[in-house]
Amino acid sequence: MASSLSSSTLSKFSFNYTPRESQLSIHSKNPSHHIRFRCSSKKKTSFTDQILDYIEEEEEVRDAVLVTNGDSEIGQMVILSLIVKRTRIKALVKDKRAAVEAFGNYVEPIAGDISNKSFVTKALRGVRSIICPSNEGFLSDIGNMKGICHIVLLSQLAAYRGSRGLQALVNSKARNLAERDEAVVIASGIPYTIIQAGLLKDTPGGKQGCSFEEGAAAEGSLSKEDAAFICVAALDVVPQNGFIFEVVNGDETVSDWKERIATLVKVAEQSQ
Repeated sequence: MASSLSSSTLSKFSFNYTPRESQLSIHSKNPSHHIRFRCSSKKKTSFTDQILDYIEEEEEVRDAVLVTNGDSEIGQMVILSLIVKRTRIKALVKDKRAAVEAFGNYVEPIAGDISNKSFVTKALRGVRSIICPSNEGFLSDIGNMKGICHIVLLSQLAAYRGSRGLQALVNSKARNLAERDEAVVIASGIPYTIIQAGLLKDTPGGKQGCSFEEGAAAEGSLSKEDAAFICVAALDVVPQNGFIFEVVNGDETVSDWKERIATLVKVAEQSQ
């Protein structure tokens, strides 16, 4: 896959990107580069929630990508690819200090309880799209996702369903989470892209081609680096409603991922 960048390559980049100075700023210096939404307020009880509601009443720039499970291996790979694209990034992590040490000011790390409504409101503030690089149940717990334009979910459901014997037993909990996450995304009413990958492996990215054949994910495998790259590439192609495709490493060389995914989406929408 010629367009993919490995994490070792990304570590050699020097970035000139300057993050936004204030996450609560509601005015863009270059309005043409941002999508604006007007968020409606809801009655809350705590003073903090009232302040958040007041801010929501104002016109808000939504230009960030939220990466869930941002301190996981594949989550970090997704973040690196987003940094290369000079994207404003928010990441849900368990250790904010470790995230700052790893990515500096290029990422706004957020840690907290996703069952807490105030925390979820803060996490989604300014977020345009969400990338879930693993089936960890986040989407099932988050609830309201008003204002989100696109959800990209990297799902292992097809691979879990393809497992047999003891491996199927080991994967049973993960399979349940994957099924729940996919169901929540599909029912959300938000445009979504579900990438059903084959078994994820620690192999170098960009060294192999890909295959998009139906049923391939149950038997094949995919480099984690390639999977992260595909998640980020999918952000640029927003389907009208939702789109699900399978991908594993294979023989097809993809030089332009945006064009390839757009073609897959077009074919799927025409067949509906």
